[in-house]
Amino acid sequence: MVNQTVVTEFILQRFSNVRELQILHFMVFLSLYLATLMGNFLIITSVAQIPHLHTPMYFFLAVLSLVDACFISSTVPTSMVNSLVNDSRISFAGCVSQVFLVVACATAEISLLTVMAYDRYVAICHPLQYLLIMNWNACFQMAAAALVFSLINGMIQTANTFRLHFCWSNVVEQYFCDIPQLLRISCTDTKFNEIFTFVCVLTLGSICSVLILVSYGYIFSTVFKIQSGQGKYKTFSTCIPHLTMFSLFVFTVMFSYMRPKVMSSPTVDLLAAVLYAVLPPLMNPIIYTLRNKDIQVALKKKTGVNAKW
Repeated sequence: MVNQTVVTEFILQRFSNVRELQILHFMVFLSLYLATLMGNFLIITSVAQIPHLHTPMYFFLAVLSLVDACFISSTVPTSMVNSLVNDSRISFAGCVSQVFLVVACATAEISLLTVMAYDRYVAICHPLQYLLIMNWNACFQMAAAALVFSLINGMIQTANTFRLHFCWSNVVEQYFCDIPQLLRISCTDTKFNEIFTFVCVLTLGSICSVLILVSYGYIFSTVFKIQSGQGKYKTFSTCIPHLTMFSLFVFTVMFSYMRPKVMSSPTVDLLAAVLYAVLPPLMNPIIYTLRNKDIQVALKKKTGVNAKW
């Protein structure tokens, strides 16, 4: 058995071998990347600088925006550079870093979305106790717990993946180093890794989904008791965007990591990866500002322009 240190680099999948399409891919990803960074950092700076946004809901939104910026930065810049210079190689250390960052950011994303659902549950179902339950101490502890858990999960999944040997092929059929594609090219028996990854994704996805569904079950039962149409609209305007992003993210991640091998193909894998690694960081700022008047007003003050979407 050849030791894995023999492999010093991996070859990532290209979107195309045609030079003109590689340049097009670079331009498209550059536009998406800049739009994502601008949207997320606008939310972060607005929440930090505007006093009336200093609430738990917007605190968690700002942390989520920071995670989104890190998430997309872990994969897209490498892919853009590879297309620009027509070189799809990535070092072994770079591949390890990508796996860690992707897993850590994805875990942080789903953890924070779950915490945000609990925040909405307390705000809507227990409004008189909201400030007591969601005090700043509790908010910082929940955000810190989500991030620490994400880092630990990232380290465990990365260590479990790169304990394997890579000696038959170093071609990763994905535009970034992702665990399912790395398992396919390992010359070690990957049965344990496949089961471990499946169980981890299923457990985390199921727990977070159940917690969010229970939270929204209570939320919607409370909302339907509200007599005011304006009150219902305001509640739904904060809950529907969150539920939409959670559903999109969880389904695409679980599809990427848990689907049978017979359902895998380079095109399907590529599309699934874009849906969970690029789309949520891009869409979060748009969806959360689409029907949120507080954020719209904050962005209007921040940019000096009309921020209605």
